[in-house]
Amino acid sequence: AVVSTQSTGKLNTVSALIILDNDGTRVFSKYYGGVFATNKEAREFEMAVFKKTKETDNEILAFKGMTVVYRSSVDVQFYVVGDGEENELILSQALNTFYDTVSTLLKKNVEKKAILDKMGLIMLAADDFVQEGVILECDSDAIVGRVCPKLEQEGVAGSLPITEQTVQQVLQSAREGFKWSLLR
Repeated sequence: AVVSTQSTGKLNTVSALIILDNDGTRVFSKYYGGVFATNKEAREFEMAVFKKTKETDNEILAFKGMTVVYRSSVDVQFYVVGDGEENELILSQALNTFYDTVSTLLKKNVEKKAILDKMGLIMLAADDFVQEGVILECDSDAIVGRVCPKLEQEGVAGSLPITEQTVQQVLQSAREGFKWSLLR
């Protein structure tokens, strides 16, 4: 279902989906509508946004005529960039959908190494979620179901009874629990 603003008839769009690591290095990015003419300009924008968001605790930033919403995870930051006129609530919903989709694809292990390991699925999910800048879907479960039907059928390992999990799944669940206990 294409998401649109009823009162204006305008389709809600994003200018970019970006994931940066804790050093501001690009892990993933997808730009729409020719926002930047060159890759160099895009990287400069990413570094400037990264530096600006490191200085503040806000989740929404007006920057260079654009609206940026962002969210941090273990060792990465997720950004959704929209036109300065785009509704912040729509961009926040897009950010949550993007993050939740990646989180489900990575079985809640949202960190740089896992993202790089599953980059193909994340790219497919981004293409299913946003096409040519237009937000097509805001249901992360629907996106995951289309991108990786096998994952949806299996469910997340943590939701299986421990007697039905493999040793590797049990160890992964224990690692996640330990990691989250350290981060709290």
